[in-house]
Amino acid sequence: PCWRPLLDAIAAQTSVRWNAGPRTVPDWLDRNSLEVELADPQTPDITTLSAATAYHEAIEATRWARRLVATGKARPEEIAIASVNTSDYDDFLLALRSDANIDIHFAHGIKVTTKREGQAASALADILVRGLSQNRVRRLAALLAAYEGPIADLPSGWTSILPPDAPLSSLEAWSRLFDRLTASDWPDGIDHGPALSRIVESLSEGTAAAETGEFLLSGPVLNIWRKALQAGSAASIDLVLETLRTDDGLDACVSITWMPASALAASPRPYARLLGLNSSRWPRAIAEDRLLSDHIIPTRELDPLPVNLADRRDFATIAATTARKLVLSRARRDSDGRLLGRSVLLEGMPEETYLRRNRIPEHAFSETDRLTARRDDFQALPQAVAAAACWQDWYREGITPHDGLVRPGHPAIQAILERTQSASSLRQLLRNPIGFVWQYGLRWRSPESGDDPLVLDALATGKLVHEILEGALGILEADGGLARAGAEEIAAAVDGAVRDVAARWESTRAVPPRIVWRRTLDEARELGTRALCFRDGQIPGGRAYGEVPFGGTEPSSDAALPWNAATAVEIPDTGFRIRGSIDRLDVSPGGQSALVQDYKTGRTPKNEFELDGGRELQRCCYAYAARAMLGGEVQVEASLLYLRDIEDRRLEDPDATLDQLGHFLRAARANLADGGCTIGADTGGQYDDLLFALPANAGPVYCERKAEAAGELLGAATEVWEAP
Repeated sequence: PCWRPLLDAIAAQTSVRWNAGPRTVPDWLDRNSLEVELADPQTPDITTLSAATAYHEAIEATRWARRLVATGKARPEEIAIASVNTSDYDDFLLALRSDANIDIHFAHGIKVTTKREGQAASALADILVRGLSQNRVRRLAALLAAYEGPIADLPSGWTSILPPDAPLSSLEAWSRLFDRLTASDWPDGIDHGPALSRIVESLSEGTAAAETGEFLLSGPVLNIWRKALQAGSAASIDLVLETLRTDDGLDACVSITWMPASALAASPRPYARLLGLNSSRWPRAIAEDRLLSDHIIPTRELDPLPVNLADRRDFATIAATTARKLVLSRARRDSDGRLLGRSVLLEGMPEETYLRRNRIPEHAFSETDRLTARRDDFQALPQAVAAAACWQDWYREGITPHDGLVRPGHPAIQAILERTQSASSLRQLLRNPIGFVWQYGLRWRSPESGDDPLVLDALATGKLVHEILEGALGILEADGGLARAGAEEIAAAVDGAVRDVAARWESTRAVPPRIVWRRTLDEARELGTRALCFRDGQIPGGRAYGEVPFGGTEPSSDAALPWNAATAVEIPDTGFRIRGSIDRLDVSPGGQSALVQDYKTGRTPKNEFELDGGRELQRCCYAYAARAMLGGEVQVEASLLYLRDIEDRRLEDPDATLDQLGHFLRAARANLADGGCTIGADTGGQYDDLLFALPANAGPVYCERKAEAAGELLGAATEVWEAP
């Protein structure tokens, strides 16, 4: 409307011709003063298709475009793919373009975050908006390593100085890390702590610091950052970066083009394919609520060309200007599986062709698409052969190589059996042989989150209490011993240990929010005080040791030890060497007796047990280790001390229990050496950390199917599962 009077004024002074071609002529055009030149509309071959989803539409469009080029029917610059809402298909076509290895030019540009420089700017925005964390800093460092700046000036591999389990979600946590670092901790032997400290301080200032981007970024990343700050507020810069677009570097004159429908209407191509012809999507509905009624200001004055009319006009223009082939495509369902209707624009069009999602295409758009279409070619691939064999073996009732059956004397199995074991690894061997091989042979680990947890899990809580007890025992033994300490001295020692352990955990591990963390420390303090104040059945006047290593385990502190921790400890007649740390060891003044205690922070079980089906080995193994290290003439008792209820569970006959355990370990070792690396009682259970390596729903389905055959293969090794 702003330039229409200008057009009328020019037409009053000189001859003006409006070249409409096959397009519609605007209603506001004054045909008395302008000459209108019309042309007959094109008559392309029109095909109507329905695909399963929007992604399927994108796949079929890529197949269609590649077929036209490969068969020589059209050159790339003659082909266009369009839709009124390109954002629904951008990600699909970007991925398919890479897989198909053909040039598809995005006329409206691609998101800056699809390129490395855009991702680097987005990584910085993520930190400034959401705060510090080790994962975010690592991501930013990896993306900025290729660009000049303070982060690129740090030595290669500098992220190795970061504790793997620490979230580092505050400036204080980073400061404690810098205080512990020395030049020897850095890969190049030079202390870069001050430089890294400046980087972290600038990141901690958040979006309020406008100069952070200028300080850390350079080159194209800095240009994107400045453009984002010009387009929106710094407080929402992460959202602004998601909307920014950049040129994809392809030339439209020699490429297949993906564009909005309005762009195709303005620059037609002989071959066009329209996507998204569904009801309420093309034409789009007016989503805005009017504030002024039509009798106050007519709609045509507020919005001379509403979006629904513009979409209808663009569709009519494309149909009239496409010279050879026009394909109309719609999706039958959305991403959530809901049925979608047909667009009203498809009325009067040729009958719709139903395309199945798993159909065999006439022309594949990529190697992956070709192998999917040609089953015989795919089945000949080594990967497909292995996958099919694995799937079939999983459904057989017998034990197969895909269930863990290996050849006898396998060198990897022999290497695992020869290593020094722990109570945890022996438990895994007895109750989950295949998990034992995965964890200790293949070194598989379940992924751990680096984010701050809401609460500590049971394992982490136990570690926290154990470290507090170790620290408190060290304080008490250095000041006269636990046996002479009163309740006040014990409480003071536990308080000091809690402060030291809390500071260390906050710097090196993921901890809960402050209020929950404070409550967790209070609970750990209470459990620690209970454990050290418990005197029933303790050795009078004995020397107490905490976290006592044996079998080659490195000491966790400089505290005095009752023996040489490097001495090997072997369970007789089993071939297994063991190592570990005893939670607490009390030795009598004359050295004639000793008490081994293993702290438990969980609930007290209702029933008494010895091996508990192979779940509880620490009490027995630690008792044997203490006897082996102190001498066979020393009388050793072993107990489990449940801290919540202060209940002491003593092992009635350690020698008999150890003999029984030795029988089970010999059977398990012989079975594994013969190739019986299969499932056990704990495989696929609720607490199986390696559940991700098993078939889906492994517990009630796969393990139940294989249980009988696995039991026959393991033989005597399964007897431990029934042991009291």
